[in-house]
Amino acid sequence: MISSYQDLVKASQNEHEPQRFLFVFCKAELPDDASAAERAAFERGEGGALTPVICVDKTPSEASEFSVLAEESRTTGQDWDMVFVAAMSGRGGIEPSSDEAQQPMTMMVESIRMGNVGNYLPLDKAGRAVSLG
Repeated sequence: MISSYQDLVKASQNEHEPQRFLFVFCKAELPDDASAAERAAFERGEGGALTPVICVDKTPSEASEFSVLAEESRTTGQDWDMVFVAAMSGRGGIEPSSDEAQQPMTMMVESIRMGNVGNYLPLDKAGRAVSLG
């Protein structure tokens, strides 16, 4: 059971093939045409839509600490509320490259935009797993 980013990093070290993590940082937003009830729920931290604002891929060794990853994200000037993480496996002992990660990253962003997030690990700003639903 993975309950934090550190759990994910540890799990990746036990994989047969080297891994590359895909990160999609998202901002919770409320549509302009939201009802009063939707606005009230959003103010309580419920509802809204998650909009991807930053995408990056890294090997587990490049992002071994969530705090470093979060600090790096702040340098972009983009605020975010949640990050989704996916892992790609390498082949033949070779980790996937950033180039190989581009198409899966694009598909991940589109999936999140459509609200299909079940295949990704959602984390809060502290790197703790979040239960959605």
